[in-house]
Amino acid sequence: MLRLVVMIALSLATVAEAAAQPAGPAPAEAKAEAAPVTTYARFTSVKEEADGKLYVRLKLLPRAKIPFTVQAFRVRDRALLAGIAEGSWVRFTARHIDGENTLTSIQTAAECRRFQKCD
Repeated sequence: MLRLVVMIALSLATVAEAAAQPAGPAPAEAKAEAAPVTTYARFTSVKEEADGKLYVRLKLLPRAKIPFTVQAFRVRDRALLAGIAEGSWVRFTARHIDGENTLTSIQTAAECRRFQKCD
């Protein structure tokens, strides 16, 4: 019986020690942020919601034999959209901020054709 109590106490001490350790890597060991990836798309529309959030819909150019997809991205800085007309080809970068895909940069680009290198 005493053996069982000692084993349980040791198990609980091990669990408590593991719980005290930080879950993620230390700040010095954190991975460097990945470089932004430029994506090409067709600018389809702009929508402002009642709460004032601004979103753009972009028709992404597929990389394989899949249909085009349209995704919405939040725009925090309205100045990013200056001079970009609906239907224009654009290249952009985005990040996941506050649980939403958010544009970080966008600019007009030459038309990008499927299965061909864009630039």
